[in-house]
Amino acid sequence: MRREEGLSGAWGVIDLVQALTAALDAKSSYTRGHSDRVAELSWSIARKLGLGDQEAESARIAGHLHDIGKIGIPDSIISKPGSLLPEEFAAMKRHPVIGASLVKQVAHLSGFAPSVRSHHERWDGSGYPDGLAGEAIPLEARIICIADSFDAMTSARSYREQIDAQSAVDEMRRCSGTQFDPRLVDAFAQLFSTGKLPLMLRIEEQVNAEDVLPSYAETQ
Repeated sequence: MRREEGLSGAWGVIDLVQALTAALDAKSSYTRGHSDRVAELSWSIARKLGLGDQEAESARIAGHLHDIGKIGIPDSIISKPGSLLPEEFAAMKRHPVIGASLVKQVAHLSGFAPSVRSHHERWDGSGYPDGLAGEAIPLEARIICIADSFDAMTSARSYREQIDAQSAVDEMRRCSGTQFDPRLVDAFAQLFSTGKLPLMLRIEEQVNAEDVLPSYAETQ
């Protein structure tokens, strides 16, 4: 199936997408609304990059679907306070593969499987599950990686407190060229500096900017 056909057909199953993400949100109060925010951020980044309406909407749908594989991860791992044990982290790292497999089974959404599978790949090739690097990572997955990371850092999680938005952008700049595509970091930083991030984001300045900020990669 061509990607264009999958995207046009996706509107007929958008209720399914929303139902799946709602089921995922229900697994943990810490991640409630995460997929919605990642979807809106992904759309904004795509538009900032100059992508067309269809490509931006594709990024939005992929953002909704990116973590759907966590449905297959035990609740005890998803909501565990504190750091994961090595075997728990290994299980958590399976969620992109599980998610891609699930998406492939829905005809009109199968075109999003590569983005779902690759959203934890890193620009320098040290990500998972396939160790892709640079332009070998689908652009949509690189966009989702930026959106996912920003929302994760600015949201309270069971294993750490949230940080303020400016500190999150600073951390993304620090990881530009290693974890993140430098071009996408620049685009996102420009969006942030002009105040053009989606209005639905709740940017809460509840964390002291002087707090020690661990690398985002160390929290995944």
